[in-house]
Amino acid sequence: MKIMQAVKEAKQPFKILSKESHNLKEPLVLVFGNRYALEDDNLYAEVNQLFPDGHIVFGSTAGEIIGDSVLEGVVSLTAIEFEKCSFVVKRKNISEINDDQLLGETLFREFSKEGLKHIFLVSEGSSVNGSALIEGFGEVRINNISLSGGLCGDDDRFERTLASYNKSAKEGEIIAIGFYGESLEITSANYGGWTPFGPERIITKSKKNVLHELDRQPALDLYKKYLGDKAKELPTSALLYPLNVRINENEEPLVRTILTIDEKVGTMTLAGDVPEGARVQLMMSTVDDIAGGASIAAQYAMKDRTNEPELAILISCVGRKLVMDQRTEEEVEEVISVIGTNAAVTGFYSYGEMAPFAGQDACKLHNQTMTLTLFSE
Repeated sequence: MKIMQAVKEAKQPFKILSKESHNLKEPLVLVFGNRYALEDDNLYAEVNQLFPDGHIVFGSTAGEIIGDSVLEGVVSLTAIEFEKCSFVVKRKNISEINDDQLLGETLFREFSKEGLKHIFLVSEGSSVNGSALIEGFGEVRINNISLSGGLCGDDDRFERTLASYNKSAKEGEIIAIGFYGESLEITSANYGGWTPFGPERIITKSKKNVLHELDRQPALDLYKKYLGDKAKELPTSALLYPLNVRINENEEPLVRTILTIDEKVGTMTLAGDVPEGARVQLMMSTVDDIAGGASIAAQYAMKDRTNEPELAILISCVGRKLVMDQRTEEEVEEVISVIGTNAAVTGFYSYGEMAPFAGQDACKLHNQTMTLTLFSE
């Protein structure tokens, strides 16, 4: 595996970070950046000039992770040439299929299953139902294929997110990267570090990822009551107080972040499904808890690996970044201290993370977690 990394600041050319300058052949080029930067139509041409035979995947972020740094307002680039293995990139737009689960099913059907090891998703993040999208990839478990990825971000603006494959970034895109090869070792894991508090409430009315009522009261009204003065800052303030959703006693609870609110009808739209009958609690965290959670996520991802990772894609939640503030890089440093310093690290802060729980094979949508996908060949 040959890897080259670079960073582009506003109105500047890409600055190469790699110690060695590789002449990469047909690389996978991951370009993560601030939404405003990705709106520049010249960006694709600039990346394409660097890698004319590259497979270029764009994704907007709420912060860029590259090496041991967390950056803002820049574009990060990681180009990977797989020397023993191969990959295929597919895309769909939510405007093509008005059903997130069916969209996922359609994308998955486009992949040849022979030799397929893993699918990594870079998805539209502002309007897609992430858990429904993952359900569309449900057959990966039957085929013994692993799945991970994340929802694109837009800082804490929640206006629109962008992604694309081999063209300028645009709204509504969902990119799926399939990795093939017997020598590939890919592991993924996630962990949060948030603590539930306050009374449990029962979801008495919801539709997919739209929460209408808790204990037969308008969900938004009840949530505002708990937030107090911070309710004026919604939906941004909701990132500091996500929801712990326990669907049943036999499953791990899921964390859900609020993406948008509807003041008129009193509803909250979350990044993933919130089924009726589930029990909900508010959550909170500290800087130390979040950094510790990142370390645990890395330990889970490294458990039982045969080979040292060569590439690490980190996807962490924008809510974690807001809590960490000036100490955000600490969670990335915690990850590197576990996975080692030989792996090239890239990634972004997101509106949702996709990975299995530790010890399980079913991918789930998470919020407020650090998620790692580790590659070696």
